[in-house]
Amino acid sequence: MNKNISNSNSSPLPTGEGQGVRLEAIHSVYFVGAGGIGMSALIRYFLSKGKTVAGYDRTSSELTERLITEGAQIHYEEDIDLIPEECKDKASTLVVYTPAVPQGHAELTYFRENGFNIHKRSQVLGIITRSSKGLCVAGTHGKTTTSTMAAHLLHQSHVGCTAFLGGISKNYGTNLLLSATSPYTVIEADEFDRSFHWLSPWMSVITATDPDHLDIYGTKEAYLESFRHYTTLIQPGGALILHKGLEMQADVQPGLRLEITLSICSSSISLMRVRPRGSS
Repeated sequence: MNKNISNSNSSPLPTGEGQGVRLEAIHSVYFVGAGGIGMSALIRYFLSKGKTVAGYDRTSSELTERLITEGAQIHYEEDIDLIPEECKDKASTLVVYTPAVPQGHAELTYFRENGFNIHKRSQVLGIITRSSKGLCVAGTHGKTTTSTMAAHLLHQSHVGCTAFLGGISKNYGTNLLLSATSPYTVIEADEFDRSFHWLSPWMSVITATDPDHLDIYGTKEAYLESFRHYTTLIQPGGALILHKGLEMQADVQPGLRLEITLSICSSSISLMRVRPRGSS
């Protein structure tokens, strides 16, 4: 069965971060915090595009060692002298970091003080969704399972997809699926640090909104408001699929093609409502 697959209340952006970037103009990508499951999918994506890819992580792992065998240059010491020369040209280098890395990290500080394009992982995924039809899965839990199933179904069909998964798929042995022809990109829409507000989904599933990450949001109400804002980002012509009984209120743009509500239990899935937008 396998196929070969090669805002509000947010912290302020550091200088140089969040500025416009054209991925086609980038020749090298440097990752600060390269060993995370989400970061590793982006590393594989840029390797597949023929970019020079390098980065830092605090500790060696099976995943980082595998990325090295796939072509990434990864080191484990916080040392700007270990940054490859190809990644020191700010005109052609994109720097990607994870919020888990301290803002005072020596390498991140070097890139910031020298005016590099610095983006969070979620911002880079946002750029990708704006240049494709993003099929985004949001929710407190169920994101990885749902997005992996959706990606598998598309990948095994004539439709195909590119997919950034939040775990290693047993079917494929990777967290990245690639398609050279499909317009669809499956992405987990992570609510941590309001990361999903950078995305531009074409269609989205929201699986659950049980309050989480209250160290970021502060209150249940702020958490639910973040999901409401996320639904405003779904592109006209797209669709929203919601689990029945969610406390959040969707607030979609005019022109959304379809809104679907599902009831899911252990033995069945029931279609509760299909509402073409514009109907009452």
